Amino acid sequence: MSPASEFSLKDEMVYLNHAAVSPWPRRTVEAVKRFAEENGYQGSLSYPHWLETESQLRQQLQRLLNAPSSDDIALVKNTSEALSFVAAGVDWNDGDNIVTSDQEFPSNRIVWESLSTLGVELRQTDLSSEASPEEALFAQVDERTRMIAISSVQYASGLRMDLERIGQFCREHDILFCVDAIQSIGAVNLDVQACHADFVAADGHKWMMGPEGLGVFYCRAALRETLKLTQFGWHMVEAVGDFDVQEWKPAASSRRFECGSPNMLGVHALHASLSLILDMGMPELEQRILSNSRFLIEQLQSYGFAVVTPEEPHRHAGIVSFAHPGQPEKTETLFKTLIENQVFCALRGGNIRFSPHFYTPPQKLEQCMGYVRQYAPMA
Repeated sequence: MSPASEFSLKDEMVYLNHAAVSPWPRRTVEAVKRFAEENGYQGSLSYPHWLETESQLRQQLQRLLNAPSSDDIALVKNTSEALSFVAAGVDWNDGDNIVTSDQEFPSNRIVWESLSTLGVELRQTDLSSEASPEEALFAQVDERTRMIAISSVQYASGLRMDLERIGQFCREHDILFCVDAIQSIGAVNLDVQACHADFVAADGHKWMMGPEGLGVFYCRAALRETLKLTQFGWHMVEAVGDFDVQEWKPAASSRRFECGSPNMLGVHALHASLSLILDMGMPELEQRILSNSRFLIEQLQSYGFAVVTPEEPHRHAGIVSFAHPGQPEKTETLFKTLIENQVFCALRGGNIRFSPHFYTPPQKLEQCMGYVRQYAPMA
């Protein structure tokens, strides 16, 4: 497979912003075109076929997450909605606490802060302490801790958490484990069974290379019926499609979290994007992404930049963040230079964030480094 053949980015662009919003592969663009043309030509005549695509998408996500069953997969609008299902669904008690980090994206902070009205405390752990990030989390846990909620990869620093270690700790201490996996699914392997995750949430528009407006919510089967439902409609019932039945009950599967009509356009798009990931295979895709990250880290360190992303290889994913040491104004100037030269990246927490995908050509990374070298502290 030629990665270049699947993407149509402008020749002059260096796209290093997959941790924000990813471009679509060619096959995804074509799938959306076909869906739109079919809809315009014959309306919803092919709806049964659309439902088959929706079912296939659940199976793709099951495979990508190594979930026990596609029944564990709910298709949701976004990560925030999925996390809100957990926040609103758990039977909290006054005095409970949730342990998280001080590096979380607002989606994985605000939702838990909203529970303060119920007397639930959010404990934000300093992950930069001398202890390992995982040990720092564990040190915040006490007898009233109900949940550890953490991002698999921190959006600003690129720090990759040891999910298996955290999940094992949670199982041993009877604590719920909720993972915001938006910066890992499609970039590095995430096995919900191996890491003992109770809940996993992620959007499709970053490393999965799909559209905004469609994501995944994994809920461990044993916990599905323990989450109080907060949204209701025709699509979340067991007898879906039987519009005449008066008595209803929530679906036994995770479809119980999908209250209304599915985002069929998004379903077709994400289905196409995931077919590329699964055709390639996550081991190969992850290796390419980690190779890109390693190259950037080594180059930036050799130029004297302050690399925020941890140096240890097992802490790497797709994000590499750095800054000009001690001179934030030079970091901002470099960022502006990169954007002006169509090196598309992000500024997060005062650091420049690069996030190339598996298909990013080495010559594009070299092109980016050409601009970076102009501002190197050791030049």
